[in-house]
Amino acid sequence: MRGGPAGQTVQGVPPEPSLADPCAEREPAGERLHGGSAAPPALDVFLSGRVFMDMIFTGLPGLPPPGTEIVTDGLGSAPGGVANIAVAMSRLGLRVGLAAEFGDDMFGAYLWRTLAEQEGVDLGLSRRVPGWPTPVTVSMAYDSDRSMVTYSRPVPGPPDGPPGGTPGMPPPSARACFVDVDQPLPPWAAAMRASGTLVFGDLGWDQTGAWPAEVLDRLDHVDVFLPNAAEAMAYTRTGTPSDAAEALAERVPVVVVKRGGDGAIAVDSAAGERAEVPALPVEALDPTGAGDVFAAGFVFATLAGLPLAERLRFANLCAGLSVRHHSGSLGSPCWGEIAAFGESGEVPDAVLADYAFVIPFIPDAADETAETVVRAEPTLRKER
Repeated sequence: MRGGPAGQTVQGVPPEPSLADPCAEREPAGERLHGGSAAPPALDVFLSGRVFMDMIFTGLPGLPPPGTEIVTDGLGSAPGGVANIAVAMSRLGLRVGLAAEFGDDMFGAYLWRTLAEQEGVDLGLSRRVPGWPTPVTVSMAYDSDRSMVTYSRPVPGPPDGPPGGTPGMPPPSARACFVDVDQPLPPWAAAMRASGTLVFGDLGWDQTGAWPAEVLDRLDHVDVFLPNAAEAMAYTRTGTPSDAAEALAERVPVVVVKRGGDGAIAVDSAAGERAEVPALPVEALDPTGAGDVFAAGFVFATLAGLPLAERLRFANLCAGLSVRHHSGSLGSPCWGEIAAFGESGEVPDAVLADYAFVIPFIPDAADETAETVVRAEPTLRKER
């Protein structure tokens, strides 16, 4: 049934999802970032990767033991995988281009429309794949942590094809691109770096436990590397996040080691800077995608030309705001939420003083709507 005039419903007609932009201030934020620069690149950030349908169960007392069932009152659905960081960057006002494959099933249609129509991500280099099932991840959040189960099938066609699978098409013009260094870097990343694009790199957990050294060799082609503390220590064979950051700083111009609730450490070898910044002191409800939101904030702050410590603080701010919600990528903050947080009294003024540098980037539209921040709703969610 669908809602009609005066609350009436129309039987036999599927509901039309709301795709209203939850971050109307993203465009003025981008304009502020660019500062009226003449002939900027077509995109601020380009990235390629796998998009997942994330199903996030919340309010769980724990995982169900074998042979049992748990009934919970919270379920969020949102684009996941590479879409986590794409949405987070777009909400900050960055012009984001994504090359990815989408299934032609119901989940694929939802993901495409949400990213392109609601979140303003450019999918010009993405493609729909007939007969390919959309990858799905179920995340079970409990006790400020989560466990996940994923279903994914290989994409038909050449695995090392160009972005979007279009032969002969060059990569787009962008100020930055984002890659995973788990695998050999794609040729388009080297081509973009040669033309002046900053290459940001991240990676995932090594399920094999081997932590091979050749992964670090790929950092020769990366400008900024953003591993979490466990990954950084495992690859460098060090015992502390600080030692891991110093070891990685010998391989890459800028390294950021994410420490979750303990904040982050960064070393900028080119500028001779080192910074260590605590996390935003907020109650964490669901850390799903927080590392990607952190990375999005760091990309924005880097393109804005902020000093290293301020880049870390802004990234921590974005990640801290995101973990207060049970909604995956759709929990990424808009500028309206950033503005509202500054007026909320949730943290002491002494803490907020460290984030005063953010104020010039907040669009006027965000200030005007700071008390009534509009958030994107997942397909189904009940607040506890």
